[in-house]
Amino acid sequence: MDHADRTLWVLWVSEERAEIAVPAQAKVLRVSSAEECLSHLQASCFDAVVARVPIQGLGPEELLEEAKRVDPSVHLLLHIPDGQVRDVVRLTKLGADYCFLGSLDMEELADQLDQIEPRRRGEQPPESEPWRQFLVGQSRALEMVCDRVRLVGPRRCTVLVTGETGAGKEMVARAVHATSTRSAQPLVAVNCGAIPEHLLEAELFGHVRGAFTGAMHHRVGRFEQAHRGTIFFDEIGDMSLDLQAKLLRVLQEREFQRLGSSETVKVDVRVVAATHVELAERVEQGRFREDLFYRLNVVPIRTPPLRERRSDIPLLVEHFLAKVCRFEEIPVKQVTREAMERLCDCDWPGNVRQLENAVEMAVVLSGTRQRLYPADFPLPASGARRLAPASSAAVAVPDGGLDFEETVSRIERSLLRQALEKTSGNKKQAADMLRLKRTTLSAKLRALGASA
Repeated sequence: MDHADRTLWVLWVSEERAEIAVPAQAKVLRVSSAEECLSHLQASCFDAVVARVPIQGLGPEELLEEAKRVDPSVHLLLHIPDGQVRDVVRLTKLGADYCFLGSLDMEELADQLDQIEPRRRGEQPPESEPWRQFLVGQSRALEMVCDRVRLVGPRRCTVLVTGETGAGKEMVARAVHATSTRSAQPLVAVNCGAIPEHLLEAELFGHVRGAFTGAMHHRVGRFEQAHRGTIFFDEIGDMSLDLQAKLLRVLQEREFQRLGSSETVKVDVRVVAATHVELAERVEQGRFREDLFYRLNVVPIRTPPLRERRSDIPLLVEHFLAKVCRFEEIPVKQVTREAMERLCDCDWPGNVRQLENAVEMAVVLSGTRQRLYPADFPLPASGARRLAPASSAAVAVPDGGLDFEETVSRIERSLLRQALEKTSGNKKQAADMLRLKRTTLSAKLRALGASA
């Protein structure tokens, strides 16, 4: 599909072949199974899914759960021919955008689709929001972050950005600074975990000549550098308790003294802090000051891990490809569909940073090739789902040979039975245990049951 237009892309899921009415700008891809639906959602960015449920034994609740897991930002419109009003209430709470009861009213469907705004597929951020260059993606999880940035950015309040390592906390901080009235002034970053503790105080507040051994010159600290701008404390949870007390005073009084000096320096700075640890837990453990925690946690912004925004992976890959190729001064390379599916299927425990490194490695090691294939991308052992090869020694081939199909079916049946026994018959948990989709497990159970 073209990622540069404003077309509304609709995935129509139904076992029937009836035609549907859609707005003029909409394009429809028709599939007949939930398996196909989830596969297309994983490989491409659709704006809406219109599904007639149940389909192949998959209920509306299961379809909602699986579709939202694959693409949290997709709009889900469900047609339930035999449904009741209570079903509409329940499914709307579970994430359905709209439910049709009885026969499908085409005018009503067209009206609902007409209200959906097509995604900006690969476009540059609008001129009114240049800060969006820091937050690449269109998933619902990322849009929640953007909504918070829009609200808090122009204010003076302190912001605490939380999230896993590599999820993009610094990019959120830069977006907050870029939306503020201080955007023309510097954003000064301090990595509290990378600077030795005995040097961090001088790094923050500066020092005068002779303040300590080796202080040969006067030094301006990070707070002074950030005057009228923003200071960003990365991994604030790693700061020592002694320095936390001094930082708290600066945040309260907006003034400090350089090391070795009695002169008071006043500063006007906005503070944004980030951490990958739970500061509230560290407060309970006595490793982080409670008063500083409340001073920092004025407006919290949670940065979602990449596994919660899989639909953003294609856009992130395109963004990183353009970035790396521009830096290397080579033509922008293309990722094959199979490679993109492989990237979207990975959990990426290192999040966006790990994905960027994988793209850079693929570009560099692919040489002069213009297309990147699955083998070009290194996948983490803990993050590759459903891709681990089976052991070659799992089944021995006897001298007299064996029935391949019967042997494979027996192994599949044994694995499925064990997983269902371990999960007390819970198909969702059994599918997760076997690294399968819920729909795939159901299909295998039906197939094996029919063969038996």
